Amino acid sequence: MQRHLSKTFILTALYLFLGFGIAQAADSPNPVSYKTVEIEGVEIFYREAGNPDNPTILLLHGFPTSSHMFRNLIPALADQYHLIAPDYPGYGFSAMPGVDEFDYSFDNVAQIIERFTDKIGLDNYSMYLMDYGAPIGFRIAVRRPERIEALIIQNGNAYDEGIDNDFWEPIQAYWQDRDAINQGLDNAWWRNVKEAYKQPAMANEDALRFLLTLGATKWQYTNGVPDVLAVSPDNWGHVQPLLDREGNQEIQLQMFYSYGTNPPLYPAWQAYLREYQPPTLIVWGQNDEIFPAAGAEAYKRDLETLDFHLIDTGHFALETHGEEIAGLIRNFMLRNSDARRAAENP
Repeated sequence: MQRHLSKTFILTALYLFLGFGIAQAADSPNPVSYKTVEIEGVEIFYREAGNPDNPTILLLHGFPTSSHMFRNLIPALADQYHLIAPDYPGYGFSAMPGVDEFDYSFDNVAQIIERFTDKIGLDNYSMYLMDYGAPIGFRIAVRRPERIEALIIQNGNAYDEGIDNDFWEPIQAYWQDRDAINQGLDNAWWRNVKEAYKQPAMANEDALRFLLTLGATKWQYTNGVPDVLAVSPDNWGHVQPLLDREGNQEIQLQMFYSYGTNPPLYPAWQAYLREYQPPTLIVWGQNDEIFPAAGAEAYKRDLETLDFHLIDTGHFALETHGEEIAGLIRNFMLRNSDARRAAENP
């Protein structure tokens, strides 16, 4: 009974929090709508604002957050742009099927988001890629290059330099642990066992579970920020209860493991950049210890023209420099629109 009441209280609090956001949006000159759509049997929550006839920007969030990270950017741009920000399965207010019911991999999540864009009728759009949003967005870009009008990359990695640091050591060790088990127990009997029990105990798993704690969540938001008092505690107040839901740690561990599928795809993503030369804006928190500035600099190798900005902040740059980034996006999108019109009407 107590456990049931606890769950009920948490869900009620989350919906009240969301409802408060709706009430706030109604008073905004650029109101935000909160919607859901079913993709392959999974309810996907998303935020939408702006006139659909205006250029669309698809906002793809990072870990451990959700579309919540764009709560201020969306109304700031909605007078001139159409903004769409989905929550991935297992994140934010999207459905959270268990690891035995859903394939929590970057391949599958990217497929879900691609089908999400089809379902809501997005034909051409720019993408804002942050953290997990980069491997999801680059998968879509490689498959559907004709749809991508521009890229806005904020601490979203596509190069080995971006993960060559201490933060990634326990994660890379976890990849090796899981790979060793998968390779050493590769027969029909063990495949059945692994299917029934997706999370074998491993030495490096505890280090990753620490990344799901409140202390680690606060660290992600405040590390590298010159003035930590500028970061709203609403962030971890929103994120941590979602991470603490029963079964969510297993989802995050699956995604940590699946991140190991991204570095082998870096050459394909870099080839996409070289071939298609999408107009690209880099706005990167240069003090980020997760994806350091070397990952931003690496984009210069493959993009002939690049609007490049390093910002004196950490991983979640929007929290401290949201107005500055919104201004950079406006200027970038305007120049890109002018260039596209000039090319179409020489």
